[in-house]
Amino acid sequence: MDFVISSSGLVSRLQIVSRVINSKNTLAILDNFYIHIEDGLMQITGSDLESTLTAHLPLDSANGSITFGIEAKRMLDVMKEFSEQPLTFNIDEQSLKIDINSENGKYSLMGVNVDDFPQIPVLSSEKTSKLQMHPQVLYTGISSSLFATANDELRPVMNGILVEFDTEGTNFVATDAHKLVRYRRTDVIAEEPDKFILPQKPAAILKNILPKADGEVMIEFDNKNAFFTFSDFQLICRLVEGSYPNYVAVIPVNNPNKLVVDRGLLFSNLKRVAVCSNQASNLVKLHITGNQLEISAQDIDYSVSGYESQHCVYEGDEMNIGFKSPFLMEILQNISTPEVLIELSDPTRAGLVLPKDNDNPDEHILMLLMPMMINN
Repeated sequence: MDFVISSSGLVSRLQIVSRVINSKNTLAILDNFYIHIEDGLMQITGSDLESTLTAHLPLDSANGSITFGIEAKRMLDVMKEFSEQPLTFNIDEQSLKIDINSENGKYSLMGVNVDDFPQIPVLSSEKTSKLQMHPQVLYTGISSSLFATANDELRPVMNGILVEFDTEGTNFVATDAHKLVRYRRTDVIAEEPDKFILPQKPAAILKNILPKADGEVMIEFDNKNAFFTFSDFQLICRLVEGSYPNYVAVIPVNNPNKLVVDRGLLFSNLKRVAVCSNQASNLVKLHITGNQLEISAQDIDYSVSGYESQHCVYEGDEMNIGFKSPFLMEILQNISTPEVLIELSDPTRAGLVLPKDNDNPDEHILMLLMPMMINN
């Protein structure tokens, strides 16, 4: 069986699909790309048992159909060194010997039988929910919340992103019990309320490939699996099972102290001052009064300290509050507006970080950070 394919198109698909393949697999077949060719179309699939990613690519020419596997790492290492050119594949259908002919060279690889490749799961016909979403909305929801997911073996539900939707909007929620993110879109609605928990790895894969997607993303899921179908890709993943914590209960609603500050300046000040914080706690202290925000940190063990001040707009009582600097900087990095609004109640309760003057009326971002105890 012979076919001709563009080297750049093949490499781009192989690189994307390879993201789902683990470096060490319990089944040897999972070290391979599953490749199916039929009607002039190549289908490339990779899996780690939990997630399966398939990419489609039209061939320049082909005669016949075939299904085979090929070692993912070796195949990708060879392919990515080619400049843009047509590659001719000659495959022996009996031995699965693969000859790849380029403009100036020839490579021979061995294919494998894929009869024991994991079967694609089937959604339950009675419990399947469907939702269409613009790829940019799904991308922003995932990228805004993924950083806040946990790595907690005892509470696996917190290791993913809660996606919940109803007749009024869609929420993407993530929390590790120290920080919480809720990204809400009021322009993405569903006929019936439903939800699922998207694991970290498929979320990261979607974050990588969604910016290049065309058209709507079709999301289909039941109580075990979710299918994301768009452009030339389909990602299938096993969902996190369990009930997500009641995150609404931890969001403070009455926050009389409101601080408006330049996001970029606050981030750079925090980054410098945090160098002088205790390496175990990473504590930074914020002293807020009038129109002045003072940021300080110290490590008594090494006799080092850092201090910065910047202008702000503040309405409320004078306050000293402490935060873990990496968490606060992560939150600031994941807000795009030039200024942020920080709402505070008292030094022992969570603070809310919100974008100031968001241009999109359908988008609502809320980020919450728990404070740390400070010694006055």
